[in-house]
Amino acid sequence: MKPTTIDNYLDNHYIHRSNWLRAAVLGANDGIISLSSLAIGVAAASSAREPIVLAAVAGLVAGALSMAAGEYVSVSSQTDTEKADIEREKQELEEMPELELNMLAQIYENRGLKKETAMQVAIEFTAVDALGAHMRDELGINEISQANPIQAALASGASFTVGGALPLFVILFAPVIGMEYWLYGFTILFLIILGLFSAKTGGSSIGKSILRITIWGTLAMGLSALVGYLFGVNV
Repeated sequence: MKPTTIDNYLDNHYIHRSNWLRAAVLGANDGIISLSSLAIGVAAASSAREPIVLAAVAGLVAGALSMAAGEYVSVSSQTDTEKADIEREKQELEEMPELELNMLAQIYENRGLKKETAMQVAIEFTAVDALGAHMRDELGINEISQANPIQAALASGASFTVGGALPLFVILFAPVIGMEYWLYGFTILFLIILGLFSAKTGGSSIGKSILRITIWGTLAMGLSALVGYLFGVNV
């Protein structure tokens, strides 16, 4: 039997995967639903394969680039805010160390430590790494929560492409007549697989993950099909 160590124990948790997993699942989910919804809307108003394929390919390229760029900008903004807070904290530690020490002790006291114990913990953490202690316990910034803009952008763009490629294959090979029904059926299957993957990777409830992802996917595709029927022109 493998001996239990701190590292082995930490390996049993999944929070360290949250940043890239969120971007990857969001990208794949958006790719599957966006491409399927777009294609279903066009298929509902078209009797030819070409316009459906054209719309899907355009949506795949534009969507992947948009997801990657949006994720990069969003995470970069978060990172900029974190860096600004860290610089502000550095300045406060230099200008008013006693106040910062008392603030840290107050945080620990509010979490349940006795006043004397909280102060002792604050003193010891400050002696080892004052900035690190304030980043973690005052600002809530740590290695797990800090996001990487490039990693998030690549994960989001790549996963959107992979997710969007799945309904594209259905569009290329499924019969044009009743295309929307083929797309709906396969998309639900793809979403179930994605929900299973995200739940297993993140250690969460499989049933809840699958149910959540399929319900929202069904709503999106249903509304897209309705728009296609109401406003589409047969081509």
